[in-house]
Amino acid sequence: MSNEANVPGTRIERDSMGEIAVPEDALYGAQTQRAVENFPISGLRMPREFIRALGIIKEAAAQVNADLGRIDPEIAGAIRQAAREVAEGRWDAHFPVDVFQTGSGTSTNMNANEVIANRAAQILAARGRSVRIHPNDHVNMGQSSNDVIPSAIHISAYLATAERLLPALERLHAVLLEKATETADVVKTGRTHLMDALPIRVGQEFRGYAGQVDRRIAALKRSAEGLQEITLGGTAVGTGVNAPPEFGRRVAEAISHLTGHEFHETDNHFALQASQDAAVEFAGQLQALAAALAKISNDLRWMNSGPLAGLAEIDLPAVQPGSSIMPGKVNPVIPEAVVMACAQVVGNTTTIALAGQAGNFELNTMLPLIAYDLLQSIGLLAGSASVLAEKAIRGLRPRPEKAREALARNPILVTALNPIIGYDRAAEIAKRAYREGRPVLDVALEMTDIPEDELWRLLDPLTLT
Repeated sequence: MSNEANVPGTRIERDSMGEIAVPEDALYGAQTQRAVENFPISGLRMPREFIRALGIIKEAAAQVNADLGRIDPEIAGAIRQAAREVAEGRWDAHFPVDVFQTGSGTSTNMNANEVIANRAAQILAARGRSVRIHPNDHVNMGQSSNDVIPSAIHISAYLATAERLLPALERLHAVLLEKATETADVVKTGRTHLMDALPIRVGQEFRGYAGQVDRRIAALKRSAEGLQEITLGGTAVGTGVNAPPEFGRRVAEAISHLTGHEFHETDNHFALQASQDAAVEFAGQLQALAAALAKISNDLRWMNSGPLAGLAEIDLPAVQPGSSIMPGKVNPVIPEAVVMACAQVVGNTTTIALAGQAGNFELNTMLPLIAYDLLQSIGLLAGSASVLAEKAIRGLRPRPEKAREALARNPILVTALNPIIGYDRAAEIAKRAYREGRPVLDVALEMTDIPEDELWRLLDPLTLT
């Protein structure tokens, strides 16, 4: 298709490399088309959140360039309107570049520049003014892909975290605390190494899960502070060539105003453009969250196992049939889905760590992949937290009768007698109780001189919690 004139349904666009045929109705231009033809690799596109961040950056840059008298105010206004439409998702179909592209993300930056330039020209034409708006000279003024794409990674990841992930986790935390209160008096057998241990209240277990989530929220918030630092104003290699000295600060202020979240210009453009350390660190926190959600989900699967031959300590909500061949079977599908999502996040974290090493000298060259995997992880965890809270935990019910039955035969209750009869003697009682399949209290009555009422008090599961 390249360099062929008069191809039906196309128009001819020109860039510094010459002419190329572009789909007639496409808002993008020559550089985007070259990228489409050069990188037919995965069919994966840059995420919606990332395109939104590019639109925000371009709108803010146009505003600052107009304020500094570097661009005609009417042209700047059209660019701002077009960029806002990009941020809102109106032109997502015109962002066809594959994730696996030039490592700087230049193709995607130029995709945004071309779409915004052409759309801005349409806006001005509708007002009766025919002006060619240049994707580089106008839309990309004061910028480079090398400061735009790293900044877009930070902005998109921060906004996705603040607007989707943290609210989902806070809802999950609240539901866990509600369930902890509901089950505060339900006692069950605790387990270590998957083996019977001392009693614990179901509410205490859920308070533990809530504590995990609460600590992950706090860690994410601390790590997300690094994403609020952006490197616009550094241009190609961090030296700021072709950008006024105040450009980075003023664009960061404009972005803060547009998003309602604080962003600020870095005090070290060289560090932020040469590395992706903040993204690598944040991905690590996402992996820690994935580990926590997977642990909680697997505990729910175990406690729900049965209904006859498993632990059967809780009933998870039945959300769909569990088998195509076994009638009546219901599976813990929500926790299973969450565990799979968490596994994907762990893989993404490894990829991001490897990609973080892929910068030579002044620029990382795996930026699109970092953006894609980071945003996918945030989305997976936000969705997982939501469905876990609403479709599994909120509606689960304990089965206290099953828990009482197991507790009555739990020989580990004898641990409470250690201070009175010693570890070795208590171990003999526990082993005999287990061997004979009898309650530990009955065996303790035979093997000690502790009065029965005292044994009842000492071995009461509720007291032991």
